[in-house]
Amino acid sequence: MAMVEKKSLSRKVFQFFNIILMVLIAFVCFIPIWHVLMASVSDPGLVDRSNGLILTPLGSFSLNGYRYVLSYKNVWIGYRNTLVYVVAQCLITGVLTVIAGYILSRKRFRFRKVLMGIITFTMLFNGGMIPTYMVVRDLHMLDTRWAMLIPSALNVFFIIIMRTSIQEIPDSLEESATIDGAGELTVMFKIILPLVKATFAVILLFIAVAKWNEWFPALLYLSDNDLYPLQMFLRDILIKQTDFTSSSDALDSTQLYKVLVKYCVIVVSTLPVLCIYPFVQKYFVTGVMIGSVKG
Repeated sequence: MAMVEKKSLSRKVFQFFNIILMVLIAFVCFIPIWHVLMASVSDPGLVDRSNGLILTPLGSFSLNGYRYVLSYKNVWIGYRNTLVYVVAQCLITGVLTVIAGYILSRKRFRFRKVLMGIITFTMLFNGGMIPTYMVVRDLHMLDTRWAMLIPSALNVFFIIIMRTSIQEIPDSLEESATIDGAGELTVMFKIILPLVKATFAVILLFIAVAKWNEWFPALLYLSDNDLYPLQMFLRDILIKQTDFTSSSDALDSTQLYKVLVKYCVIVVSTLPVLCIYPFVQKYFVTGVMIGSVKG
């Protein structure tokens, strides 16, 4: 028969206030999302005159704002480019992070402490924006997709997390695989990587979210609209007030829908990430905790 733990009064009080605090935090995080979602399907004239939170659609339910945004052809070009950048960046950075973390976690690697110190130094100090631009220019990567991928191919924070996670794995597993004739690549990808998949999934999540929201490198390195990520086109809509309608008779309507479209743009840009996150959320806490137990 299972024993039932008797909770003290102080424990019950702590759990009560802990639940209240978590509910409040969840409420504070959820309300802005709900406000934007309700505003995006409201009457544009009422949204323009509204100053408070919008908890229900104002006026009649309408999807006209999304129709205007999705009729802007560059949004679809941006979606295509962003998906290419996200997948490619996850592949490049994921593989390089596993390799770097594995090498720096091996005790037999003589210069691992020196190399780790050099890598950590770049986390605190870097050349800056202008030297980085000059390197990208001299490597002839301007106005190419590589300019969006190569400069961000490695992240020191991810390497440290992966290295720490791999160090938690007993050396006996590697020794057993080596005795059976496994090489370094076999050990790394078939023995080590499956054991740190939670950490690896969290790193891929960080990479995907960062790349999805990225726009500044495109502003620096790209001038071809066909290579722009989604966030650059959404920036045009939000900041430059680009005329995203195709017909000239819709100009007055564009001004009317200007505020509404901003809300629709936020939903369009964040919805894919919100849909993907629940599928990797189960790895999030586990992966972060494994990578932060010891340095």
